[in-house]
Amino acid sequence: MSEKKTCQLLQLFFRESERARLLDVDALPELNSHEQTSMHEWLAGKRNFSRDEISPQHWIKTCSAGYITELILHPDGSLDEFTLFNRQRTAGFWELVDGVIEIEIYKGENRYRSAVIANKNTNIHSAIEYKNGELHSYLKLAQTRPVIF
Repeated sequence: MSEKKTCQLLQLFFRESERARLLDVDALPELNSHEQTSMHEWLAGKRNFSRDEISPQHWIKTCSAGYITELILHPDGSLDEFTLFNRQRTAGFWELVDGVIEIEIYKGENRYRSAVIANKNTNIHSAIEYKNGELHSYLKLAQTRPVIF
């Protein structure tokens, strides 16, 4: 596992274990023996994404502040994001790196970056988001099922 992915997982572990609301990657503390055990248990509920499960469906993205959007991750690595109710569009890019979906979205002068970690037992996944390089929000992303005609 890459050092980058290890930091992404550790950052999300601290948020989801409720030890801390959000910690920047540069501020992650060392795990004590109890936390190491807890993290191994937490990791048992995570998995890697596979490329073929990412783009055949739409995603619903929400943040801890309640902002909700729909994401369409296209096979070519581009993405479209729409506000859920008034359909305001923004765009960006995604790529699968070491089993993690890395997303960049551009809204005007702002750049949002997140790394989505897959859950094993549900199609609701988690991420930590950065806005213009600064820690911003905790996200949940839900996969929707493709429509079959």
